[in-house]
Amino acid sequence: MTEKIYKEKIKQSVEILNEKDIDMWLTFVRESSIMHDPAIDMIAGINLTWQSALMISRKGEAAAIVGSLEVDNINRTGLFDFAEGYVESFTKPFVDYLKKNDPQKIAINYSKNSTLADGLTHGLYLILLDHLKDTLYAERLVSSEEIIAALRGRKSNAELIIMKEAIVETLKIFDEAAGFIKAGVSELDIANFVKEKAFERGFGMAWDEDHCPAVFAGPETGSAHSGPTDNKVQKGHIVNMDFGIKHKGYCSDLQRMWYILRDGETKAPAEVQKGFEVIRDAIQKAAAAIKPGMQGCEIDDVARNYIIENGYEGYPHGLGHQVGKVAHDGGSGLFPRWDRYGNAPYIPIEEGQIYTIEPRLPVEGFGTSTLEEEIVVTKNGCEFISEPQKELLLI
Repeated sequence: MTEKIYKEKIKQSVEILNEKDIDMWLTFVRESSIMHDPAIDMIAGINLTWQSALMISRKGEAAAIVGSLEVDNINRTGLFDFAEGYVESFTKPFVDYLKKNDPQKIAINYSKNSTLADGLTHGLYLILLDHLKDTLYAERLVSSEEIIAALRGRKSNAELIIMKEAIVETLKIFDEAAGFIKAGVSELDIANFVKEKAFERGFGMAWDEDHCPAVFAGPETGSAHSGPTDNKVQKGHIVNMDFGIKHKGYCSDLQRMWYILRDGETKAPAEVQKGFEVIRDAIQKAAAAIKPGMQGCEIDDVARNYIIENGYEGYPHGLGHQVGKVAHDGGSGLFPRWDRYGNAPYIPIEEGQIYTIEPRLPVEGFGTSTLEEEIVVTKNGCEFISEPQKELLLI
């Protein structure tokens, strides 16, 4: 992430603090290269060793209390207005800074619902309380969940440009993979071909390499998050691939679907074609329904109900998730009203967020019909930022 984007995100965080009526956002960390807090990736871009406080106030000041050996690193980022180092004790400079600013509400890095806002370990939380034990500030702590959800979700223009670039490059590799896929190659062969193309161009994988890309051939293949295997592509198989790259610190996440023609076939069987069209149309209907202020579960309803109305079971996961610096980003999602998703299905959709839309359904005897597109939420709806797959690709 460039210095320009860090500065954009810090400025944006100040706006969010004022919007949420929170005086200070505190990210408290130690040994962050080992126990990494995702919030650091949004506002600093460096790891910190000793107990460290990164603070942003609603007045616009970005401040850091860090070990004395790391003050130079903080200053070199060009992101902080104030940096103070300590040698023997963190408590005094930290508490002195709080007293000087006297925040009435302090958002700290814990969350019951979002892993991206839950970087504060229990032990470090207890240490934080020790630092604050003789002050009133321990009673003013709240979760930074809403701040981080908004900050990670609302993409700046610079972030959107990078993510569009990532999608373009990802789709190029999908097109090249289509020329490689044929009967007889394995899921692993396809995955290795795709990774080689990505690495040649300097891209990373959007998630763990053992299942990025995830490749699925035919009806006897793994589940959605499993890695590719020696399972061979055969004529009469549906083949689909879930793949994304990491480009300039941001991820893409897309899926494409092919059908391998059997001898004498010039088009896919009716049940395969129907499965593809229902998924394609479910995505379009969900996208058409998205508006800022709606709940993600309402959008999941649109796609899920359409698929069920067409005679299929509902898919065993959410319709889509946010994408950004990680493949599964943000706080809200296009999720059903299931306990496993906590409050995420009910968080309102916001302008500037980027979501995947990725329903699936089984086509008995052939494999799984699934596609995944990316959209950005606009003032009045949404726009596709990946060119949607409109036709079933035949090989």
